[in-house]
Amino acid sequence: MMMGNANYTFHTAAPSPPARFSHRPAWQYILWLCFGALLISAMKGAGLSDLTLQDLVNIPSHIGYVLTRMCPPSLERLDMVSRAMLQTLEMALVGNILGIPLSFGLAVLCARNLTPHPIIYYAVRFLVTFLRTTPSLVWAIFLIVAVGLGPRSGTLTLVIATMGFCGRFFAESMEEVDPGPREALTAIGAGCVDAVVCAVMPMAMPAFINTVLFNLEHTTRSSAVLGLVGAGGIGIELLVSIQTFHYDEAATILIYVFVMVLGVEQLCAWIRRKVLSVS
Repeated sequence: MMMGNANYTFHTAAPSPPARFSHRPAWQYILWLCFGALLISAMKGAGLSDLTLQDLVNIPSHIGYVLTRMCPPSLERLDMVSRAMLQTLEMALVGNILGIPLSFGLAVLCARNLTPHPIIYYAVRFLVTFLRTTPSLVWAIFLIVAVGLGPRSGTLTLVIATMGFCGRFFAESMEEVDPGPREALTAIGAGCVDAVVCAVMPMAMPAFINTVLFNLEHTTRSSAVLGLVGAGGIGIELLVSIQTFHYDEAATILIYVFVMVLGVEQLCAWIRRKVLSVS
């Protein structure tokens, strides 16, 4: 067989180039169009649809004008501002002290492993959700109508906010504990209250402490703005200063609020480190 000068030619098909655009299902394009329409509608409702480039350019100058008016901060009404700030702290403290025991009672009733009946569970769970999801300013306005202007309505608002916040997280913490110790106590004749106090609470205590400290930080920030609707505290002083164009007094109040919130956060962080590290 002669294999000498034979030339062999192989013909292969040229590879097709990859598609430049992948075709997606039609429902995805429709979904994106709906999202775009929703975004445009939301911007229009938020007042941003008629925002021009000139408006964006002018925003820094307006902010600079206000900051210039704030410097230096005024100390003329420092005594009134200090008393209002003390009232704000008192509202936050009392709101937590009164709200936390009530939160624990609600949490026991809306914890799946502790509630006495499913109807009670769903009813109390709905109540806690309603208390938690309603904004504090809405509760403040309602309570101002009910009990009048001043720190009383603000304190009651913070009690309700504490019940909604702590009630939910207390219940979730008790649902996550090991059921073994509670079942063992129940098996030897312990009552429901004894089982909760002796078995559930000690195991959930670190989570309880975390929740209480976070709620203290939250209510401290909330109490600083409740005065904007007349519920006592430093907020009313800030509102009056801004409405009367005394921006230097407003700067003093903002510094006060910043120091107060920062101090409470640092105190809660210190307590969290000390207590939880021991436990």
